[in-house]
Amino acid sequence: MAAKPHCYTRTCIAQTLRTGGHAFLKKRPKSPVAKTLTILPLPNSGGTDRHNGLPASPRSSLPRSHRMVVSTTLTVNGVTRTIELDDPRVTLLDLLRERLELTGTKKGCDRGQCGACTVILDGQRINSCLALAISHDGAHVLTIEGLAQGNRLHPVQEAFLNHDGLQCGFCTPGQIMSAIGLLLEGDACDDPERVREGMSGNLCRCGAYQGITEAVLEAQRALGAASRKEVA
Repeated sequence: MAAKPHCYTRTCIAQTLRTGGHAFLKKRPKSPVAKTLTILPLPNSGGTDRHNGLPASPRSSLPRSHRMVVSTTLTVNGVTRTIELDDPRVTLLDLLRERLELTGTKKGCDRGQCGACTVILDGQRINSCLALAISHDGAHVLTIEGLAQGNRLHPVQEAFLNHDGLQCGFCTPGQIMSAIGLLLEGDACDDPERVREGMSGNLCRCGAYQGITEAVLEAQRALGAASRKEVA
């Protein structure tokens, strides 16, 4: 039997842009072998903290009932959430993905070099893998999941769709959030070179840079026209 082709329709790609997930890839069933896997301790460490997914420290090796729990409050995509943390090393990226299950924000290099984890924090784009969650108590965070209004895409998402500003889709959430941050900063100036410079912190291993640049320019024009209509 021939394998079914992937769904590369506009609807599937739009779903990918809304959630940051891969709508055209089927989830594979978990292998029975996976249930038997054991996480081994890291070299020269006390193991792994199962709750936070971080290398264990003397503090996190203590029983959970003996740890000092701190809480942080964030407004994520318009919803205020208070999260308890028992390890101060939890990054904003891990909090979003592991605790709030907002997996559209991707973990790429985990060193602030690829831009896949870009989110908007209090109106500024940041690499969430470099931000400690407890350092941003009270902040407002916008992720890829908070852009679309139902089935209506954000103008930047729509522009990425129109200009094929993606291929595999892994870096796309970070590209879109960085593009929004660039437009908020007002540095694009309808200049392709300025856009390329402003987006240089976001890597696309598929090489979709031309479509990304064109998408940012179109989104800038669309948002500018919408602003003029509101003023009029």
